[in-house]
Amino acid sequence: MDATDDAWAGPTVGELGELAVLGRITSRLPAGTPILGPGDDCAVVAAPDGRFVVTTDMMVHGPDFRWAWSSPADVGWKAAATNLSDVAAMGATPSGLVIALAAPQDTPVAVLEGISDGFRLAVDALAPGCGVVGGDLSTSATFTVTVTAFGDLGGHAPVLRSGARPGDVLAVSGELGRAARGLSRLFRDGVDERGEPDRSVTVSSGADADPDVGRQRRPVPPIADGPRAAAGGATAMLDLSDGLAIDAGRMARASGVTLELDESTGLDDAALHGGEDHGLLATFPDGAVLPGGFRRLGVVLPRGDADLLRAGSPVPTTGWDPYADWDGVTG
Repeated sequence: MDATDDAWAGPTVGELGELAVLGRITSRLPAGTPILGPGDDCAVVAAPDGRFVVTTDMMVHGPDFRWAWSSPADVGWKAAATNLSDVAAMGATPSGLVIALAAPQDTPVAVLEGISDGFRLAVDALAPGCGVVGGDLSTSATFTVTVTAFGDLGGHAPVLRSGARPGDVLAVSGELGRAARGLSRLFRDGVDERGEPDRSVTVSSGADADPDVGRQRRPVPPIADGPRAAAGGATAMLDLSDGLAIDAGRMARASGVTLELDESTGLDDAALHGGEDHGLLATFPDGAVLPGGFRRLGVVLPRGDADLLRAGSPVPTTGWDPYADWDGVTG
C-alpha cells in the first residue's frame, strides 16, 4: 500500500475540530470547474444540456472496506470510482462530486487527508475535469464515506438499463473478475489465525503485492466509454458493481428480454459472479461498431424462462448482496 501506519498518527479529528479539519482536506481535493465551489450552503454546477444525472453510494467500514486491507488513499479512490462509474453507465460525463465523511472522534486527521488524496488521484486518472464541489463532516462510531456524483448528458438522452432489444449485441468494457479474485486472496492470505483481517499477514504472505488485490483496492472503471457508448448508439447500459451475472439479470428483467453469453467467452466464476470491477455492460444494435474498449459478450434474445443463458443453459444471476453476503468481518 502507498500509505502506511503514519496516517494513523498525529492529531485526531476530535482534537482539531471541524473547521480545521475541513481546511486540511479541502485543499487536497480536485476542484474541477464549478460555477461556485465549496464555501456556501450549496455548490453551483453547470448543466449545459438542461438535464443532469445524479447518483449516490455509501462505503461503510466492515461490509465495504477494512482498514487492515486498505489505505486511506485506497478508500478515497474506490469511493470516487464507484460513483464515477454509475454516472458513466448512464452515458454521462462526470461533472461534480459531493462527499460526506462520518469518522470516530479519535480518527487522525491524516486519515481524512489520505482519503482526499485518493479522491484526487482517482478523478485525475478516471474523469479529468470533474471536481469535489462540496460535502459534510460528522462523527460516528463506524467510519462511513458517502458520495453523491453528478453528470452531464451532453445533449443526448440517458442510456437506461431497460432499452435492450432482441437481436442487439451484448458487450462489455472493463475488467471482469479481478476485484473478486483480489478479495478472495485477501480472505485467504490476509487474515490472522482467527480469520480477522491483518495488515502484517497481508504483507508477509505476498498478497499485498498481488495485482488483483490492487484492483480490489482501486478499481479502474472505463469512465470515458460511457459517453462513447451513448454516442455509438447503445440501447441499454449499466455499471457492473455487483457482478456480471446479477447485473445482467437486472438488465434482462428491466428490458423484458433474455441475455445469452457466447460460448467462447470462457468466463470463470469470479468473472461471472464477482463484483467491484465496475465495468460497463451495454447492448448495441446488431452490426454497430463497438466503441472504445467494448467487446462482444453475447446477444439479446426475446424473453424466455431465464434472465441469462450460456450455451442454452440458465446461469444463476447471483453476485454481491450486502445483506446476504456480509459475514461481519471487520479490520
